[in-house]
Amino acid sequence: MELENKGLASYLDRMRASDGAAIRYGVWRSDRGVARGTVVLLSGRNEFLEKYAETIGDLCARGWDVFSLDWRGQGLSTRMLPNRQKGYIMDYEFYIGDLGRFLRKVVYPNAVPPVTGLAFSMGAHILLRYIARHAEGFSRVALISPMIDINTGLFPVTLARQWTRLAVRSGGAGVYAPGQGDYRPPTPSSFFGNPLTADAERYKRPHRIIARNPDLALGGVTYGWLRATFDSIDRMAAPGFAASISTPILIVSSGDDRVVSVSAQVSLHRALPRCRFVLIPGARHELLMEQDRFRAVFWRAFDGFMSDLSVERRWVGRRHSAPMASRASQRS
Repeated sequence: MELENKGLASYLDRMRASDGAAIRYGVWRSDRGVARGTVVLLSGRNEFLEKYAETIGDLCARGWDVFSLDWRGQGLSTRMLPNRQKGYIMDYEFYIGDLGRFLRKVVYPNAVPPVTGLAFSMGAHILLRYIARHAEGFSRVALISPMIDINTGLFPVTLARQWTRLAVRSGGAGVYAPGQGDYRPPTPSSFFGNPLTADAERYKRPHRIIARNPDLALGGVTYGWLRATFDSIDRMAAPGFAASISTPILIVSSGDDRVVSVSAQVSLHRALPRCRFVLIPGARHELLMEQDRFRAVFWRAFDGFMSDLSVERRWVGRRHSAPMASRASQRS
């Protein structure tokens, strides 16, 4: 597996969610004798552990242990519909519940403190909703291109929301939204004009991984996923939501993001009590998969933000404990 080619001590397994869904996760230990702490790495929609091998290597080289998971409905976690290609979720409470269970069963019993978060897009959205309820869950979190609101393309957002509600009420929750469909391998021209990254090699990488393991492939979103996403966006926009979050936060936004709303990220930043904001002009949505010049700006911001952990003296780096807790307890 590509994740095992980094020369890092890794551990891959599955846990059972409260409804029985199998959630795949991985743990990577820094090769330093004393770890700086733990980063919980949370990916976006239509992503999987293997896609983040480079980022995991970057974090471990900085002295962080890394814990990550495949969200239900993608990667090698349980898919939600008979057509495994369809992106679907009934309610974001399932994502939030899976994250909480992962933290309780896998991360906290085995983590080197402090426990911090690094989350992208949909993963950042889920993490924000989690820490709004559990302020003690993370020492601090960094959010990349957080999905505070989505770009509905040619459809005005009001029309997209109305059409989605109508489709779900008509029994179409499992139907692809307009313009969506099963995964298609890229064509020679797919890279040009894509909204994700300007780096040709990093653009091709996940598709090569999918070619080796087609089970990782995921298509577009269904009306059900859209309905759940709009509902969760509304909950995040509720009065008092941002002000209730006391966790220190770094938001790093991509200046050329055409997938999620940068203006919504700016508004969130202004409402959060403890938040830094960094805008990287010219970068596209998948900042960790972007060109080196953009990634370098992100890593400087991340390293500076995480260096402030030195003031939190109750959290100190410690040596790795022996092996992970028993697999049986993690799967329960």
